Amino acid sequence: MSDDVQAGFVRIRLDLSYDGKDFSGWAKQAHGQRTVQGDIEDALRTVTRSKETYELTVAGRTDSGVHARGQVAHVDLPVELWTEHRDKLLRRLAGRLSHDVRVWRLTEAPSGFNARFSAIWRRYTYRVTDNPGGVDPLLRGHVLWHDWALDMDAMNAAAERLVGEHDFAAYCKKRDGATTIRTLQELRWERRPGGILEATVKADAFCHNMVRSLVGALLFVGDGHRPVDWPAKVLAAGVRDSAVHVVRPHGLTLEEVGYPADELLAARNLEARNRRSLPGSGGCC
Repeated sequence: MSDDVQAGFVRIRLDLSYDGKDFSGWAKQAHGQRTVQGDIEDALRTVTRSKETYELTVAGRTDSGVHARGQVAHVDLPVELWTEHRDKLLRRLAGRLSHDVRVWRLTEAPSGFNARFSAIWRRYTYRVTDNPGGVDPLLRGHVLWHDWALDMDAMNAAAERLVGEHDFAAYCKKRDGATTIRTLQELRWERRPGGILEATVKADAFCHNMVRSLVGALLFVGDGHRPVDWPAKVLAAGVRDSAVHVVRPHGLTLEEVGYPADELLAARNLEARNRRSLPGSGGCC
């Protein structure tokens, strides 16, 4: 499948962040809700005085209420438009966009770059506190309150059993035609000053609700409601378990997206489009 940039266009990488509280997720919606993609595309059209809407492709589509500190997207713009506006485009976008979304960098992407398919990992953080008094009011939009004391060592012991390449169907909302096989590269908890526990979750890609479902399962281990081996047993069962709670979105932030060296971008772009299967599963690709 070709991802060549159309003649007369240039691919631009956008590095951006947003507070997800008032957005209905990243992706544009047919019924008019406010989305990050919609806001940026509208602002881009306005500040370049363009009659066209140039569509963004994003590294990871975040759900309603989820935040991003290190989101990456790309857009293909006519060379003439980019040449005319490039020097002032960042400042003009800052003046047009609402304060809960910022574009930090606009750069010409190297050959073979695709914000979604060239990525080799995404790293999220989920923040939660078990402080009996609740969440610091200044952090309430980014930290979940869990009303039970949490055993971080138990949560990390359970998390270790989930790392690796697996079919995460038990922790994903199924989408027709989409695989749920992912390589979970890192899943660990740390307790920060002030009593906030941070889960670092890093994978080559994520399926829908995967991070929040994993966090929900580990919190049940941390508060003693489930044994340490329970999340791994749910994973092995391969089906959605009603006992796995999908935690609220406001504690989740996309922190960073990783890409290979420039000369490997095109190859990664093609590899990521192939449907995956586990060894011995009988899948063709």
